[in-house]
Amino acid sequence: MTGSENSKGQPELIPAALFGLCPNCGQKTLFRSVTAFSEKCRACGLDYEKYNVGDGPAAFLTLIVGGLVLALALIIELNYQPPMWLHAILWFPLTIGAVVGALRVSKAILLILEHRNQAREGSIDDGGDR
Repeated sequence: MTGSENSKGQPELIPAALFGLCPNCGQKTLFRSVTAFSEKCRACGLDYEKYNVGDGPAAFLTLIVGGLVLALALIIELNYQPPMWLHAILWFPLTIGAVVGALRVSKAILLILEHRNQAREGSIDDGGDR
């Protein structure tokens, strides 16, 4: 067992999310494009389409990244007073890259946790007390 795997042989959560690793076998098959999941793992055949991650994190990430970028832009403006064109060149690509990168990682985290916890739509775990 390597340092990036847990006791079940699955990759750890953060490395798996950062590198797009399959939550079942650890191969780099989770994404087919920047933020779109593959239909299934090409190595072990795990069906990614049965997990409902959606774009739920997108609004929250956009607000969080927007707040951070705004704070950084204000700090730069107040300390260095660069021209407005420099702000445009700097902050637009940084914002887009940060939102897309954070969306990719957060969607991967949600899918991996859904797989590990065997979460399904419309089911509630009553703990087996009945």
